[in-house]
Amino acid sequence: MKRWLGLAAVAMLLSLQSAVLAAQELKQFGRGSQQQIVSARAGKPFIVAFWSVNCTYCGAELAMFGKLLKKYPGLDLVLVSTDTPADDLEIAAVLKKHALDRAEVWVFADSHADRLRFEVDPEWYGELPRTYFHAAKEGVRAASGKIEQADVERWIERQQR
Repeated sequence: MKRWLGLAAVAMLLSLQSAVLAAQELKQFGRGSQQQIVSARAGKPFIVAFWSVNCTYCGAELAMFGKLLKKYPGLDLVLVSTDTPADDLEIAAVLKKHALDRAEVWVFADSHADRLRFEVDPEWYGELPRTYFHAAKEGVRAASGKIEQADVERWIERQQR
């Protein structure tokens, strides 16, 4: 009987995991992924935000991005979790909590996180959250730490002109 209960519990967990992951694909962020993200959006404004489920300030920033996606339906937001693919359920739960289902989502897939960070930006040493504003005409601006919603909204509005 215990064996059947154990199997039923495992089946339920796998079913739940499949349902959560089916709602939003977590792409594997490895070498070359940053260039792939940038190339796919050449000449268009977008935001790339790096975060982690264990980051103190990331939750507040993700909540803000959820509000901004609702307010600005055309906002192109890419979220990159610096966690690992093994944290997929936690990542999915955080994304769902903050209504980030429209964002493109990646997760670090290389055990050498330093190498990935260096490829993204040689000036980035791992502090989170880390946000990159890719403007259509103004280039890229990086911000470490919590950012203010008013600042992000001003950037979005400049991009819409």
